[in-house]
Amino acid sequence: MAIHIIDEANRCLNCKKPKCMEGCPVHTPVPHIIQLFKEHQVMDAGRELFENNPMSLICSIVCNHEMQCAGNCVLGKKGSPVHFSSIETYISDMYLDRMKVKTAEQKKQNVAVIGAGPAGMTVAVILAQNGYQVTIFEQQDKIGGITQYGIPEFRLPKTILSRYQKKLLELGIRIRPNTAIGTTLTIEDLLRDGYASVFVGTGVWKARNLGIPGECLANVHFGIDYLANPSAYSLGEKVAVIGMGNAAMDVARTALRNGAHQVTMYARGRRIAASSHEMAYAELDGAEFVFGKAIERITEKGPVFKTSIMDENNRVTGYEEGEEQTEADSTIIAISQGPRNRLIRTTVGLEGSDRGLLIVDENHMTTRKGIFAAGDVVTGSKTVVHAVEAAKKAAEAMMRYMEKEGA
Repeated sequence: MAIHIIDEANRCLNCKKPKCMEGCPVHTPVPHIIQLFKEHQVMDAGRELFENNPMSLICSIVCNHEMQCAGNCVLGKKGSPVHFSSIETYISDMYLDRMKVKTAEQKKQNVAVIGAGPAGMTVAVILAQNGYQVTIFEQQDKIGGITQYGIPEFRLPKTILSRYQKKLLELGIRIRPNTAIGTTLTIEDLLRDGYASVFVGTGVWKARNLGIPGECLANVHFGIDYLANPSAYSLGEKVAVIGMGNAAMDVARTALRNGAHQVTMYARGRRIAASSHEMAYAELDGAEFVFGKAIERITEKGPVFKTSIMDENNRVTGYEEGEEQTEADSTIIAISQGPRNRLIRTTVGLEGSDRGLLIVDENHMTTRKGIFAAGDVVTGSKTVVHAVEAAKKAAEAMMRYMEKEGA
């Protein structure tokens, strides 16, 4: 690997207007990092990466690089782009354990962060580094959010998240696990107990259903629930996956690693949300793809489909007559997910969209003063780096708010 990333670093053209940097949602200074790496200043490179993106190590592994840094590299127009992600992984992995934790002079304000996913961890790190006393309230027993409970181990080793937790604690961040705000405790309670501001980064954990007969059968499951703990499920040998997004690819690959012999993925049309890389990996693992099948209902035998009629642009224009019963021991629905609404239900003045997503202004403040939000709970399901991008802006806005309120 070391030789590989040195070769990759030497291929970088050090463009004056780096499109790779423009293509990255957090604008990672790719050429500068590569230059530091080539000059053997790995710790300096790691520090710059972490300061720009506290989730740098995670993003280097799970980001959709073909649509971001690598996808915008000028070398990719006629050949192979520079695979900066491999360089970033090497640097950030080395830096995480060796970094010297530094914080500003401690301020009086306490801040509550609801959710220890990528957005919540990013906000917590930035605020702690700036001297604020941060407490994270996490409904699960481990930190990481979607990276812990929604991305399989084979894609993101969970030891990385354990190392992140150690750094959070070194920064003075306190963590309350198994504490779901909006149940026994509410945001109103946090404000009562003196938290100067609250950040909501709870993500989207409510599976979207299809609204068809058969979703309550014993052999039907939802993808987001399955990924949280695959070992709890007995799927059988033949599994049908409804959906072809990136999460659905994770579901298929996980099922194949947990005893399924045949996994077939179904899509209504031919346009799919998954990246070509994730689809290629799923195919390598043994997943099969069937396009043009619209699900009508699910039986004990498996899903029942109608065949889609598509035009020359692969848009679905109708359906053929008749239905097709397919055989599957289990059916997993992995089409999307949305937010749970318990915070809106238990917080006066906190409003959501018709999809249940929190409404925020340009400063990421919600409709309730002093409460901020970012990440999937605002935008719907997106990538880790997009959550980081928004969380950085939210953290800056929170500090401006607290400085103004404390003056």
